[in-house]
Amino acid sequence: MFQILKNGFQDKDIRSRLAFTAIMLIVFRIGASITVPGVNAAGIQELAESGLFSLLNTLGGGALSSYSIFSLGVSPYITASIIIQLLQMEIIPSFTEWSKQGEVGRRKLNRWTRYFAVAIGFFQALAISIGFNSLSALGLIDNPGFVTYLLIALFMTAGSMFVVWIGEQITEYGIGNGTSIIIFAGILAQVPSELTAYYQRNIVGASSSELNQQMIYAGIFVLVFILLIMFVIFMSQAERKIPIRYSKRANSASQKSHLPLKINSAGVIPVIFASSLIMVPQTVLGLFAADYSEASWYKILSTIFNLKEPAGIAIYAIVIILFTFFYAHIQINPERAAENLQKAGGYIPSIRPGLATKEYLQKMLNRLSTVGSIFLMGVAVLPLLGAYFFDMPQSIALGGTSLLIVVGVALDTAKQIEGRTIKRQYVGFIHNEKD
Repeated sequence: MFQILKNGFQDKDIRSRLAFTAIMLIVFRIGASITVPGVNAAGIQELAESGLFSLLNTLGGGALSSYSIFSLGVSPYITASIIIQLLQMEIIPSFTEWSKQGEVGRRKLNRWTRYFAVAIGFFQALAISIGFNSLSALGLIDNPGFVTYLLIALFMTAGSMFVVWIGEQITEYGIGNGTSIIIFAGILAQVPSELTAYYQRNIVGASSSELNQQMIYAGIFVLVFILLIMFVIFMSQAERKIPIRYSKRANSASQKSHLPLKINSAGVIPVIFASSLIMVPQTVLGLFAADYSEASWYKILSTIFNLKEPAGIAIYAIVIILFTFFYAHIQINPERAAENLQKAGGYIPSIRPGLATKEYLQKMLNRLSTVGSIFLMGVAVLPLLGAYFFDMPQSIALGGTSLLIVVGVALDTAKQIEGRTIKRQYVGFIHNEKD
């Protein structure tokens, strides 16, 4: 990866794209420190250990910790993307038709995704403001009222759409997927503060025996963390190569190739989708926190959808598994892949073209997705189980979900840099040959 970055910095186009990405991230970090007018940011700190806060803060790139205008981050857009993808599955005929129209259809679907994102963002801002204010003993909102909540929701919705715009600019003019890069940068920005908090909590004022014990714990943690990163990278890169043969009718020869199917073909998207989806019931419950916090139904639902409780952890794990299968089949459509192979004159040895090839690819994709879903679920859920059973601190920046996002985005960005470097070298070689 370091060699890829070194080669990338030698390319002028990649340097300019990296510089543009850095400028956009600086703009995001500046906005993430601007608190929404009418909000007492100190009132949010006592809610920092709640499950909803952790998820929103992670997907918002750490902007919720100061209740900034960018607090929602890209979470409304991610939730809207989930809804649009579900509606494409023969639910709304227009959306299904647009999904098959290439670039024109994609633009129409993106437009509707933004419409849904605005509506979801406004509702989410309103719900968390009302809910967090009722749960905060210090009082999150200075002057609670209809007009105040409406203005706060408008500020936060506009900020979220601006973050989405920043992400789109990074995708087009920068390096990597803009939405993922924003989350990636926000997670990394929290690491120094969490390390500082750990130092002040466990190192400052500790006796020599306690200091030695903490150093041992820190060493074990660093070792396990490095091994976990290596494991995540290995699983993200692992793939099954399906052999492909292409027949040549002219000379009866055949060309050998392969179809790579990754164990985790869905990437980190299922974890992000599951995090966004699990926030929906928590956000809705926030609207009723002020008047029904002592009601039995409210307590039951709050327990079920709380990531600090076994029921919430189980639901989170199930959603990750389901979305892994769902997104893997979106990324690799067995029916379309079998059809393209048949049109190109390709076939899988000992597998008949057409329906048999589709069934074989579908079976293979399901097997790989089973391993991939267990991998994603395990890495995301294990820190939550550790926090529940062993009272371990639940870190936002160093948690399982954050680790998957950081490693996945880093690998994808490195691949983009490598691809652009190879492309530039290839184009330069062609020009030199012509000259």
